[in-house]
Amino acid sequence: MILTKAQYEEIAQCLVSVPPTRQSLRKLKQRFPSQSQATLLSIFSQEYQKHIKRTHAKHHTSEAIETYYQRYLSGVVKDGAAPVLLELANEMDYAPSLMARIILERFLQEHEETPPSKSVINSMLRDPSQIPDGVLANQVYQCIVNDCCYGPLVDCIKHAIGHEHEVLLRDLLLEKNLSFLDEDQLRAKGYDKTPDFILQVPVAVEGHIIHWIESKASFGDECSHHAYLHDQFWSYWNRSCSSYHVTMRKRMGNQQSY
Repeated sequence: MILTKAQYEEIAQCLVSVPPTRQSLRKLKQRFPSQSQATLLSIFSQEYQKHIKRTHAKHHTSEAIETYYQRYLSGVVKDGAAPVLLELANEMDYAPSLMARIILERFLQEHEETPPSKSVINSMLRDPSQIPDGVLANQVYQCIVNDCCYGPLVDCIKHAIGHEHEVLLRDLLLEKNLSFLDEDQLRAKGYDKTPDFILQVPVAVEGHIIHWIESKASFGDECSHHAYLHDQFWSYWNRSCSSYHVTMRKRMGNQQSY
């Protein structure tokens, strides 16, 4: 289903005052019933990530970190089973997984002899049972499973969806008897930046000659298109000497919601 720019902007504007929770997604679906859950989730995630990038710095000042940590400590003293960290993240309008990272790093700085490495932090976020404090481990876990935009669980889901749609695209190319080279074959030939598939015999689509296809399992807004053009697509265009490109985007309705 094609989304017009006006429809996209209406959804994006509605997201300005919406926190990143499942409840918000349900309300969004009620507001825009003609759009699939997966489409709304993808737009929701992209708009929220833009917001986080704009406000990231203020959450990482030494004063902010200490304030969050002391509020966390006082909260769990009152009730360690309550979702103290999750509620703090929602109150501060910050992604729960990112708030969990801040508190975990601050906790380890206080309780470990050496500063924690990034790999150690990432490992504990992926598996909170590694955190040497049971209460904090539970608080971090609550943040991870309730964050629909950031965190190791979301990263896993995005990776799986991306792989799934590359497989679907490959199957479609084989079904159409199109000859192509995939990323692995291109890397074996020495290419550093590669699209998902290069067509060995270009095809015409709606009057445009297509040399390669890049699969992106996400909603393609104007901002992401500009980023992909800069980071990837221009190098493909120069290599193929074509003035046209096509980005295959998944059918958003097939994405599993979470």
